[in-house]
Amino acid sequence: MKIEIKAIDVKIPENCNIILGQTHFIKSIFDIYEALAESSPTIKFGIAFSEASGKRLVRSDGNDAELIECAEKEAMKISCGHSFIIFLKEGYPINVLNRIKNISEVCNIYAATANPLSVIVAETENGRGILGVIDGQTPLGIERGEDRKWRADFIKKIGYKR
Repeated sequence: MKIEIKAIDVKIPENCNIILGQTHFIKSIFDIYEALAESSPTIKFGIAFSEASGKRLVRSDGNDAELIECAEKEAMKISCGHSFIIFLKEGYPINVLNRIKNISEVCNIYAATANPLSVIVAETENGRGILGVIDGQTPLGIERGEDRKWRADFIKKIGYKR
């Protein structure tokens, strides 16, 4: 069987984060919606889920029309069965990731990021699947004194430490 490997760049809107994962059931779109909506009254999101059988549609939901459209478009670009993509605004993956991982249908989380993201996809005559992701860029060095202080100050500034 012939396998073709591709890198698909995901377009992430400004001030957005993305969660990319794999799930196994059409009900996931409802459960992911509920997990996100219950996490915060201010979070904005769009979800798209790629069916792997039946009509093989990209199913979508969310509470922000622009983010739903972005999720649909990027899900179609990735075109891997049983994958899902979430775009978030006014919230961060850290606020929702454990809720999503605890959904019984969710099999895997590949990325939770605001960095440039490439999805590595394998394609055969049977379809496409996600092999992994490239999340951001390579390191330029090792953290030292001032960089450690900057990290600690940044975590405090965004409200995750006192």
